[in-house]
Amino acid sequence: MAAKTKFRGSFTALVTPFKNGSLDEAAFRGLVSWQISEGTNGLVPVGTTGESPTLSHDEHKQVVEWCIDEADGRVPVIAGAGSNSTKEAIELAEHAEKAGADAVLVVTPYYNKPTQEGLYQHFKAINDAIGIPIIIYNIPPRSVIDMSVDTMARLFELKNIAGVKDATASMVRVSQQRAQLGEDFNQLSGEDATIIGYMAHGGHGCISVTSNVAPRLCSEFHQAWQKGDHTTALRIHDKLMPLHTNLFIESNPAPIKYALSLLGKMEEKLRLPMVPVSEPTRVAVRNAMVHAGLIN
Repeated sequence: MAAKTKFRGSFTALVTPFKNGSLDEAAFRGLVSWQISEGTNGLVPVGTTGESPTLSHDEHKQVVEWCIDEADGRVPVIAGAGSNSTKEAIELAEHAEKAGADAVLVVTPYYNKPTQEGLYQHFKAINDAIGIPIIIYNIPPRSVIDMSVDTMARLFELKNIAGVKDATASMVRVSQQRAQLGEDFNQLSGEDATIIGYMAHGGHGCISVTSNVAPRLCSEFHQAWQKGDHTTALRIHDKLMPLHTNLFIESNPAPIKYALSLLGKMEEKLRLPMVPVSEPTRVAVRNAMVHAGLIN
């Protein structure tokens, strides 16, 4: 029996706060607690937004453990467990399972450029090593590789492959995946700006960058959509749209960390090669936050 997940709504792709060059546990736990109190439906630590490429394996595992501990079962945790080394991805996935994660998010291997068969074997190896659901993270702009719908369908036959974080920004893909894999395949958008179209094509929710700074609004958008109140959903989407776009003027997560610093949630600290955003981007992000009613 294949794993099934029913993740719905707004899942936050959490940033990883730093202080004095190290992980900032207090800021991270505070962010998790605030997210839950604001209505976020689930949490995704140590993905791209969590600067996973510059975390050591020990730091990566620590963040996952803090997230699960702080969430304390109140919302599901999908732990980032991706690597372009299958062996490393298995190690991270096994740790996430042992730590109590509800599922793992596994990105298509970047840089290596595996074939579709290589993608299948990579995910199958992780599937065979753990006993919790796996969400495929398909993000061609960062990994170069685009997993085909046919490969996804092959993988969905395995016991732990449950869904996708789709960052292709293709509305066509949502419908194609739903047609071939069915409604049980859990489809989560990885592109905030296209979320209203994604949901209209049959998506189930979003793993969101914007919800780091606007968790309540992002959650309210999905609540309205699930009720069939598309007028309210569109109104909230319009309120959030400048954030959805301006948070990506420069590479994520630099803009979202600046936005969170404006709310006093953490210091605007990144690890090289990520650097703080430029002044024009600061102005654009501030203006978007004003438009959304997050600051004056």
